[in-house]
Amino acid sequence: MQRTVVLLKPDSIQRGLIGEIIHRFERKGLKLVGLKMMAVSDALLEEHYAHHKDKPFFAGLKKFMSSAPIVCVLLEGKDAVSVVRKMAGLTSGREAELGSIRGDFSMSTSANIIHVSDTEAAAREEETRFFKKDEIFDWESAVAPYLYGEDEK
Repeated sequence: MQRTVVLLKPDSIQRGLIGEIIHRFERKGLKLVGLKMMAVSDALLEEHYAHHKDKPFFAGLKKFMSSAPIVCVLLEGKDAVSVVRKMAGLTSGREAELGSIRGDFSMSTSANIIHVSDTEAAAREEETRFFKKDEIFDWESAVAPYLYGEDEK
């Protein structure tokens, strides 16, 4: 099974959306294997958003991401990266499809509720960036036999 990282940004915490968002992932059939709240340091933001470092919005992004704690979620499932990306919706909340997390809860491109890993490689990097090994749990879900067909396991 594949793992992917979801970061619930400060706006999702401030607006009381954490439970609703996690609930959507659980209802879809993704398995929660890591969950924590944290304040992000400047160094961690520099590392995580290094690809935006030279962009004019970088300082504002760091200020926004450090304005309140974030919730780090590690999900597991078949094709988890692509499934979670579809569930999150387009980056701009105004353009995101209704029914997606951003489409239902965001009007912004920067205050857009959620970060999700964009590739399998990024998911692996982000997993080690945001989770220690002892914060990840390997457990058997009682509903696992009902989530996938025999040929998908």
